[in-house]
Amino acid sequence: MIKFFRKIRQRLLSENKLSKYFLYAIGEIVLVVIGILIALQINNNNELNKQRAKEVQFLKNLKSDLIFEESELERYIEIRESIVNSAQIALEHFNGKPVENIQMFNYHTFNVGIWQEFQRNNNTFVELLNSGNFTLISNESIKNELLNLDLIHKQIISYREHLRNDMEHYFYDPWFRTVDLDPFAQSFVFYANNGDFNNEIKLSMEEIDRLINNTVFKNGFVVSVFTNSLIIDDYKKMKDLNNKVVELINTELKKDSN
Repeated sequence: MIKFFRKIRQRLLSENKLSKYFLYAIGEIVLVVIGILIALQINNNNELNKQRAKEVQFLKNLKSDLIFEESELERYIEIRESIVNSAQIALEHFNGKPVENIQMFNYHTFNVGIWQEFQRNNNTFVELLNSGNFTLISNESIKNELLNLDLIHKQIISYREHLRNDMEHYFYDPWFRTVDLDPFAQSFVFYANNGDFNNEIKLSMEEIDRLINNTVFKNGFVVSVFTNSLIIDDYKKMKDLNNKVVELINTELKKDSN
């Protein structure tokens, strides 16, 4: 091809057809430029396709993380609601209701005291941020809602840390100082595993009375109800937002199947 164009130029020069030569040269330059532009466009399209493939894979991974996280949120909502329920039942006794079943009071007290933390399943989101690939997500709504999810979780962590500090002062400290936890723990574990109490375990009514008459200990249950209720509300917000992001991702992924 190069030899072909060279022969044409040589022939035009030998025939002293300078005007035609210049026109031909300009045309040849234009063709070269067009060829370069086409090559650049093809290269750009290939690069865009690669980026889109990476984006789609990230979206699929995000969706998988969010679906798993939703099931965990449901589980921890139930856990926190159970804690609030136990704290409210125990508070009835602090407010004058007689303790007729010591082991049931012990169960609810232990349930309030057990510490479980929700951990996010957000490995893909963290990878996107740390690798600088967050900009690969082209859908602004998805990006914004992912950031909103992160903000809600940070608020949950803040509530949780406040609750931990309060519980150490108001709940665990007077509890540990007042009772022998060994029979309490045995009774709780037996009930949790069997749905009934082991009647051979004897718990002291005197210890229960000391706890019920301890205002600091009572405040531990009050704090538990209040702060756990805030955490539950944020868990539910996260769950709803999780669903929304999954729907947005599904819509985005459908673009590639059309």
